[in-house]
Amino acid sequence: MPRDSVERWTLWKIRQGRRRETSDWIVVEEPMEIRVDGQSLAVIMRTPGHDLELAAGFCLTEGVVRSIDDIGTIRQCGSEDGTMNVIEVSLRPGVAFDHQSLRRNLMASAACGLCGKASLEALAIQAAPVRSGLRVRRAVLESLPERLLAAQESFGRTGALHASGLFDPDGRLRVCREDVGRHNAVDKVVGRTAMDGLRTDDAILMVSGRTSFEILQKAAVAGIPVVCAISGPTSLAIETARAFQITLVNFLRGSGMNVASCPERIDER
Repeated sequence: MPRDSVERWTLWKIRQGRRRETSDWIVVEEPMEIRVDGQSLAVIMRTPGHDLELAAGFCLTEGVVRSIDDIGTIRQCGSEDGTMNVIEVSLRPGVAFDHQSLRRNLMASAACGLCGKASLEALAIQAAPVRSGLRVRRAVLESLPERLLAAQESFGRTGALHASGLFDPDGRLRVCREDVGRHNAVDKVVGRTAMDGLRTDDAILMVSGRTSFEILQKAAVAGIPVVCAISGPTSLAIETARAFQITLVNFLRGSGMNVASCPERIDER
């Protein structure tokens, strides 16, 4: 059965220093496998909906086919967990593609399952739940968006880059990197931190956009206990944060924020 693109999740909202438990609409994020002529080609993290269009566009933009006419049939199939997360693409007779070459080029995603559960199980091989006694003041979190923006030199000139910043418990910036890709910006920060031998168990990661599975995946592998974002989370980001005991803060704007996981790390005084 097709999934809705949004669902309600319980979380905590902090406004003017007061916390209350509530529920909010969260965009759904799930993996979708694309198979071409019976061979698995790629797994894409996406929000369910318009999946056939996504698969067709993917085949065109990634060079699987030269034109839409090269596709014979395209259909959505059920996966083992009961979700409709598999797209079968059949090419017209005489149309060929280099599966092995394309497969190598598309192995960019570390998520390799057909459901969130499989993605989390794969991540558990790389990372363990984050063990950290970090407590961070609410006022420090509220200051991070402005501090990250101030460190975004290229964004100020172009308005077209994402940013990721690693801060200490007092809100002092350790590393800031920009990139056209949100995930690339996080990778740059994690790489610089590792190369410099900096601690991560007392660190706060602030990102300029939304939080998806990949962002939380990278934080878990790096052992970062707190992840903050200006925009909202996906459903799988929340699942990942809770599974790996990461404090996830979203809609961090002004004196307000939503906390989807491990609110006990936030000192609200």
